[in-house]
This record gives sequence, structure tokens and C-alpha cells, in this order.
Amino acid sequence: MSTTESNGFIYDKDADGIVTVTMDMDGPVNAMNAQYRAAMAETVTRLEQETNLAGVIFASAKSTFFAGGDIKEMLAIEKGQEGPQFQQIESIKGNLRRLEKLQAPVVAAINGAALGGGLEICMGCNHRIIWDSPKAVIGYPEVTLGLLPGAGGIVRTIHMLGLEKALPHVLEGRRLKPAEALEAGLVNQVIEDVEQLIPAAKTWIKANPEAWAQPWDIKGHRIPGGDVWSPKVIQKLAVAPAMLFKKTRGLLPAPEKILAVAGDTMAVDFDAALRIEARALAYLITTPEAKNIITSTFIQMNAINSGASRPKDIEAGKVKKVGILGAGMMGQGIAYSSAMSGIEVVLKDISQDAADKGKAYSEKLLAKRVAKGRMSKEQQVSVMGLIKATDKYEDLQGCDLIIEAVFENLELKALVTKEAEAYLAEGGVFASNTSTLPISQLAEASNNDENFIGIHFFSPVDRMPLIEIICGDKTSDAALAKAFDYARQIRKTPIVVNDSLGFFTSRVFGTFMDEGARLLKEGLDPVVIDAMGKQVGMPVGPLSVQDEVSQELTKKAAETHREMGVFCSLGDTSICTEVSERLINEFDRGGRFHGGGYYEYAQDGEKRSGQHCMSYTISLKSACLSKTLKTVSCLDRLLNR
Repeated sequence: MSTTESNGFIYDKDADGIVTVTMDMDGPVNAMNAQYRAAMAETVTRLEQETNLAGVIFASAKSTFFAGGDIKEMLAIEKGQEGPQFQQIESIKGNLRRLEKLQAPVVAAINGAALGGGLEICMGCNHRIIWDSPKAVIGYPEVTLGLLPGAGGIVRTIHMLGLEKALPHVLEGRRLKPAEALEAGLVNQVIEDVEQLIPAAKTWIKANPEAWAQPWDIKGHRIPGGDVWSPKVIQKLAVAPAMLFKKTRGLLPAPEKILAVAGDTMAVDFDAALRIEARALAYLITTPEAKNIITSTFIQMNAINSGASRPKDIEAGKVKKVGILGAGMMGQGIAYSSAMSGIEVVLKDISQDAADKGKAYSEKLLAKRVAKGRMSKEQQVSVMGLIKATDKYEDLQGCDLIIEAVFENLELKALVTKEAEAYLAEGGVFASNTSTLPISQLAEASNNDENFIGIHFFSPVDRMPLIEIICGDKTSDAALAKAFDYARQIRKTPIVVNDSLGFFTSRVFGTFMDEGARLLKEGLDPVVIDAMGKQVGMPVGPLSVQDEVSQELTKKAAETHREMGVFCSLGDTSICTEVSERLINEFDRGGRFHGGGYYEYAQDGEKRSGQHCMSYTISLKSACLSKTLKTVSCLDRLLNR
């Protein structure tokens, strides 16, 4: 037996001629960086020169198998460097190609996450064994970063699974657990004990000494499900671009490139497809879309989730019992999210009936999960058992966090603060869910402004991952830490922002809605307005999102701002406020939750085609855009038609 280490790869050959390559690179994870490129090239060369080689095992000394590409390295690549980048990608792919042409079986022993480039290394092996652990997930998340699997992921997955089964993996960025990966055909074996990974790999190598050729290198290989000449594949490739455009609206180049590479893979030989894939990745790396997505959704998001804005010297904790004041749209969503995380919830409103209606919201959402097989009936009962609906302040006794989610009214918020905070547990924190009102001013109603903080949720709470945390002038670090930990506990992403009227998101958000209302007032059709909003990248148009937030909220916020003598983007001089007040005062349309706003909504509140049930529909006839009016007369009157 012999063991050597070079560039973070530990090379160990046993008495049976089986080489175990254990990746233990510098840093917390193994990544496809310069160190990897040197180590893999050196290792493959050594394996090619090895005598009496019976097989090879790729393993990891880290808790993850392999983390994928080096994100910071990719961000440094500028426009115009596509050529050198293509050559570098070709070098990475060349080493994997040499690995799979070794005349000895190669096994991947997957002890943890194998994502992106990590899975591509595994796909270059003849056999993949994975530890049955929630931490051992595999997948191609590149598309979520504006990139594509460029080390052979698209080409090998298609040649292994066929176009139809491969596309969801490379286009959607899903992460598969071991059982799912086995069912999908991306791994071959699941092992319960991580210590048995290497022995299992050696056992397979000894039982399959001739299994060293990849399927695509065997004469007569056909892509499962047919190649480009298959009628089924032709049909799939014909409709796929339109289906993809419906999802991306042409704003994301990565999915389009992935689909293009997939189509080319069906039409050319294996090695030519690898080169096409490399060129596509070299192009995407330099696009502004990829750089912006990587910076915001990876670099900055990781910094937030790792606690960059959380006080460092305070021990992490969990909320055990949360009180929520107000069982309306926001309160009921907070209750659901908290109960789903195993937190005891007291949902209080001014009447038992109102509180019960708020609790019914959770029951409705849970029933949908049960119907879809995502939750058992027993789990539903357990979650519902955590929510107590009440009209009594006394039931808040012992809460270590109380969140008020009442209307944007200073007097009302001050009243519920004084009534409720006496029931906080020792060291408990009182939070306001205000979307615009300064926390320092709201904290004046508190007997302990050090434990008063802002926790601003977004609607609908059960689906929106973001939370704004706002500290007042006297808010303590302990209160901030508790609010931050609570946000992470209920699986939300907390951002800590400055305390000012509207904070951060409401200012940006209010400007977006205000521009939509301005265009409406100028006579532009609502459907066109919302379509333009989506065309610039927003998931929902400004009028639709205003209905979701509610016209009532805008009106009440404006009234409060007038009382305060201040102005913000949602204040009393905005067009958005002007239109919202007319909708409510003249037509009694307060938004989706109140029966309708700019648009009409179905009784059950369901959306159609991923959008709200709108008052207008668009149909395409003879390449001309025609409108079919299904709206209420109040909108015509609002536009003075």
C-alpha cells in the first residue's frame, strides 16, 4: 500500500490495486478552482501511468463531497475573456474525459452534497454510491446562478437519462435527496452507514472489473428516448422554447442556453456536444445577468444567512411562544409560518370570531398540503394544535416574542403595545410589523424601548421569504439577536435596515406601485401596465401587487402620515394613494383581501395561469393584440371613460 498527497488530493493505493483519491482541498469545501485543476490533472496522469490498476474511488475528507465552481473566481472574469475561459473549461472537461476512459472502473463515494461541478465529477465515474443522509444532496444549481453545468453535466445527463428526463434536472436546479437521486437514475446505490461508502465502492469494483466503459463510449450507444430524429424528441424541442419563454419572459439567458445545448447534444456526437457546452458556459460567465444573480443571491445572501448583521457576542436562541396581535392578512400568515416551525402561537384579535377566522387560514393552507401529499393528517393536526385563537390579552402570558400586526395607525399601535407587553416573559421582545412607521417613534409607547423592535413581514407571509428588521434608537443588541434568530427559525431571510419612514423596501416598493398608478391615471390599460412591470423583471405587475398588499393599507398609511405631518413614497401626495383612496371611497374596492381592487377575484381566491384573476385578458389574433373587457364599471369611471 502507498499513500501520497498533492494539491489537496490524497492518493492511496491498496494491496488489491484499488486507488482511493480523497479530496481534501484548502478551505472549508472542495471547489473547482485552480488547486482542483492542478490536482485533477496530476491525479489523472498518475492513474494513466499506474500499473495493475484495479479501480478508482473518488471520495471526500470534507463534510460535503464537492461544492462546485469557485464563485469568486467566476465573478472576476470580464467581458472579452470568453476565449481563455473556454480553454480553461475545456481543460477541466478534458481531465474528466480522460478519467472515464481509464480501463478500470471508477466509483464516486458521495458522503455529502455534490452540487454543480461536484455532480459532474460523479457523472464522469462509472458508478455512484451515496450516503443516505439529508446532507447528501445532489443537483445542478447552476441555472439559479445564471449559469449552466459546463463540465459535462448537460451532455452526460442527457446521454444517461434521455432528453425528457434530463431537462428538469439541468433547467430547474432542483436538489435531490439520496432516495430521489436513486429513483431519477443519477446515482446507483444508497448506503445507510457513511463508514461503509468506501468498502461498498471496493466491493462493486471487485464484482465489476470490466465495467470501465461509459455507456456513451460503447459502440451502438443510443440516447434513451431517442435522438434528434425521434418524432417525440422533435416535438419536445419544438414546443420547449415557447414553454421556457413563458417562464423566463426572455429575461434570463441561462435557461435558453441550456435548452440550446440540450438540442445540440441530440444532434452531434458526444465530444462535439461537450465543446458546445463549454462555449455556452464561457459566454454566460461574462453576462451581467449572471454576475448580478451570483452577487445578490449567492454572495450577499450567504452573508445575510450566516448572520453578518447579527450581533456577534450574543448566544443564539429560539422562540418558544409567540403572540400575534391582529388576525388579519398579515397576522394569520405570521401565525402559520411560526406554527409550521414548531412554535407555540397565540393569535389574538378584538373578537373570538375574528381570531378564529385568522386561524382558519392556517387550516386551509395545511389542508392543501395534505391533499397534495406533502403532509400527513397527523402532522396537520399537530401544527393546528400549536395555534390558539383568542380575544383575551391574558392568553399572551409567557410569550418570549409578541408581534403586533394591526393597521398602520399610531394610536392603535400604541394602545395594543401598552396592553400586551405586560404579558411578555422575562427578557421578551415586543415587535411591530409596521411597513412604514419609524420604530423609534412607535417605541415611545413601550415601557421598555430597549426590547422594542420592528419585524416587517411581506404579503403573503407564507410564501414571501424576506423580513425587514428595524432597530429603534434604543433597541438593544439582545432584541436584535432574538428577532434575527426568530426570522431564521421560521425559515425567512432577515435584512437589518435603517429606521426611517418606509424603511428600505417600502420606499422601493412604493415607488414601483406609484408609477403603476400614475400610468393608470394617464389612461394606460391596466394589463399593459402590469405586463411592462413584469417585462423589466418584476415577478408581478404594480397594480396586481397593490391589490395583494391592499388599497386599504395604502389609505391607512397615508392617513397616518398626514397625522404625523410627514411624507414618503406611500404618503398623501403620491398618485398611488390618490387612486387607492378613490377606489375605496367611491367604489368600495380595498384590494384582493377586501373583495377586489384594481381587479376582480374569484370567490375562492385562486389565481389563474400563475397570475391574479384579472379584470382584463389578453388574446393574440392575427399577430395583433386585442383586449377583452371583463371588468367592473368602477374602473371605467376611475379612468373617466
